[in-house]
Amino acid sequence: MKKIFALGILMALSCCAELQQVASQYPQAGVTNADIAAGLKEALNNGITKEVSKLTVTDGFYKNEAVKILLPAELQKVDKTLRGLGMSSLADEGLKVLNRAAESAVKEATPIFVDAVQKMTFTDARNILMGSDNSATLYLQNATSDALYGKFSPVVQTSLAKVGADQVWANIISRYNAIPLVNKVNPDLKDYVTREAMKGVFKMVAVEEKDIRNNLAARTSDLLRRIFSLQDAK
Repeated sequence: MKKIFALGILMALSCCAELQQVASQYPQAGVTNADIAAGLKEALNNGITKEVSKLTVTDGFYKNEAVKILLPAELQKVDKTLRGLGMSSLADEGLKVLNRAAESAVKEATPIFVDAVQKMTFTDARNILMGSDNSATLYLQNATSDALYGKFSPVVQTSLAKVGADQVWANIISRYNAIPLVNKVNPDLKDYVTREAMKGVFKMVAVEEKDIRNNLAARTSDLLRRIFSLQDAK
């Protein structure tokens, strides 16, 4: 009899724990799946509007240490060699024009992001809301990376020419390759800048998402306050 009584207590406690867990996920009455989806979409749109737009201006990449495009490993030895030969200004210009190309390309990102945000499902929204500090950003990254690369790549190629990067790097590489005994280089700058620009975009979206999740003042609408209070209570 005692065993049966103890088992009943354990089952009751287990049920209570499960109910508490469910209740803690949705503590506010009247919050619907549609509200959660709308709140997550608003948060992502805030990140796109507020943070990604910062990357499109002059020095948006170049003077932002969080996303500044540095040289790939293959070109770091080029940079070091040129500086050692007194050509620091040429090396500096080479780095700057890569960032300029990224700044130009990111202007093409917004329509792709907006489309991905609009396609978010209720299930996506629930999982994102109760996920980690960058769950919404990861959703956006998974939903848009292929499209972004396809869009960014030709724009980066055009941007490299527009900002003079093609000419600058042709000069840099030809000078480096003319140095006796060095291993010649022929980097794919278009692919490298495209991928680095994409990394920068998602990093900036994650900055805004984390702020909304952790900073009450960043929840600038009633919808954001209601939706993310569910996350606070989990």
